[in-house]
Amino acid sequence: MTKILMVCLGNICRSPLAEGLLKSKLPQTHFRVDSAGTSGYHAGSSPDFRSVEVAKQHGLDISSQKSRQFSGYDFEIFDQIFVMDKSNYNAVIRLAKNEKEHHKVALILDYPGAEIEEVPDPYYGGDRGFEYVYDLLNKACDFHSNQLMKQ
Repeated sequence: MTKILMVCLGNICRSPLAEGLLKSKLPQTHFRVDSAGTSGYHAGSSPDFRSVEVAKQHGLDISSQKSRQFSGYDFEIFDQIFVMDKSNYNAVIRLAKNEKEHHKVALILDYPGAEIEEVPDPYYGGDRGFEYVYDLLNKACDFHSNQLMKQ
């Protein structure tokens, strides 16, 4: 089973959406998708209501997810770690103990044809920001799910 982790800062906005999207695009018999945040600010919290709502508008239910903090142990569990931006990339890489762990980490928008490099944090950006983030992550998850299915 291939295990994939989605990571943002608080694990309440971007990474829960990314988790829900990628889960919906991959067979759960062969893939496990989870999410975490580089900070522990929201540990145990549900996703932001705006992430839940935008997911719901697109037929996904992410309401049962709970935030947790990324740890170095995640390198042992997960085969691929997708981060939302460079700040979180650097925070995750700092915990990598070797090159093998370092190579598991990638920016989720690092794929051919991506519009931008980083998924913006929609927390302070209003409802439209969440729809924009959903669109970015949906395209990224389409690409990555196709790549993962080829492996």
